[in-house]
Amino acid sequence: MKKIIWIGIIGFLLGIIVSGYVFIYLPERQAAQAPEIGSGAPLLTSSLNASPARPSPETRGDLDFVSIAEKVGPAVVKIVAERIEKVRGFGFDEGMPFDDFWERFFGSPRSSPREQEVPAQAQGTGFFVSEDGYILTNNHIVENAVDVRITALQGEDYKAKIIGTDPRSDLALLKVETEGLLFLRLGDSEQLKVGEWVLAVGNPYGLEHTVTSGIVSAKGRQLGLGGNVPDYQDFIQTDAAINRGNSGGPLVNMQGEVIGITSNIFSPSGGNIGLGFAIPANLARKVITQLKEKGRVVRGRIGITMPVEPLTDEDKEAFKLKDKKGALVNSVEQGAPADKAGIEPYDVIVEVDGEKIDSPNDLKFKIADAEPGKKIDIKVIRDGKEQTFTVTVEELDPPEKKEEPKASGKDLGFTVRELSPSVARRYGLTTQEGLIITQVKRYSEADRKGLTVGDIIIEVNRRRVTTVDELEKIMNQIKSGEAIILLLRREQDGQPFDRIVTLRVP
Repeated sequence: MKKIIWIGIIGFLLGIIVSGYVFIYLPERQAAQAPEIGSGAPLLTSSLNASPARPSPETRGDLDFVSIAEKVGPAVVKIVAERIEKVRGFGFDEGMPFDDFWERFFGSPRSSPREQEVPAQAQGTGFFVSEDGYILTNNHIVENAVDVRITALQGEDYKAKIIGTDPRSDLALLKVETEGLLFLRLGDSEQLKVGEWVLAVGNPYGLEHTVTSGIVSAKGRQLGLGGNVPDYQDFIQTDAAINRGNSGGPLVNMQGEVIGITSNIFSPSGGNIGLGFAIPANLARKVITQLKEKGRVVRGRIGITMPVEPLTDEDKEAFKLKDKKGALVNSVEQGAPADKAGIEPYDVIVEVDGEKIDSPNDLKFKIADAEPGKKIDIKVIRDGKEQTFTVTVEELDPPEKKEEPKASGKDLGFTVRELSPSVARRYGLTTQEGLIITQVKRYSEADRKGLTVGDIIIEVNRRRVTTVDELEKIMNQIKSGEAIILLLRREQDGQPFDRIVTLRVP
């Protein structure tokens, strides 16, 4: 009987051991050896707190920020531009508390503020785009500069020459006289994808060669018009930290190619909030070529205005369109190429030379790229029907004639130049004819009567004047000591304000 009991106990213990092996030990061993699907990595780590090993630069070259920074740094420069700015100052009897009262009841200021010239300095960033010393930067850094100095990474200091500027794209090309420089290549910004890593290199707040990283947040951004933004906008948006002083620096991809030139930030405080904007490299490449060859950028125009915003569902319905692609014509400038060809307000432009138009900004760039003098076919939708017009493109900013400001034979204390449509467009004036005052002599009769630079003479003694010769003819008929009547126009925020001023001829 005892023998049977011992056999049962031993069998029971053996059953427990076998069960433990089958249900506990074997599954744990299989789980430890089982590979993850699609990967050779273990499914579980040995510790819950263990961090996964960071990939080495050799295995993740696209995130090797160190190598990119070392490659880009020597080609990036600090730019210091000196300029002379005119500011309004006040004499002993000027800026008094009763000036507002005087102007309100007498229609003109009691005395005009004096303009004083003071030195000013702008700092930013640029980078070499060729081994023989060409540098790309922002126009707003070197605009109106009288002296430009650059400092490279190793401390080399150069005096730079301004080869050309392009305010409409906010780009400028400089040149230093040296050879064998390390330079950066412009990549293809069209191939850039949202989400790609980028590095920004610059001199924010004077902190030289600062490198920040981020991603491409968006492409094709437009910031509206006005302020310091350029006319031609196709910005790359990035969250790489960009601050004042970064302007003109390179935004590079993980191959070390420049895909953008940092230009603007959006910030209520003036500091970085993760909204930085860069000019695409493809746009910069076109500008560089023209600035090298001509010293300026030649663009086409046809003389229309358009909304900044793309077409809406309501526009599609109201103008009987197939889709929301195209650009609505707000107005047509009288005598401009579009007007001569027959294009009218309310037309919706959908094609240029067979290429579809996606948006007003798309049309703006296509017209700008058209060579002045070229005939282009523009297809529009008018009252739901397609029509095609042949338009001869003209130049947007033709070179101004080298015309020196002129003073009348009888010195009235100011000099003038003729106002042309191109000059008016350049300075944002709505008035396109007349004589614009370019200089006012201090303590002269004109100065005492409140004439300032930028005032436009529309009439002299009730006779309209558009040329200096017409002014001379009128002045030749007036004797010294007699008074003349000027109809002056001053534009403020695009609004013209006319006033009549009398001057006594010396």
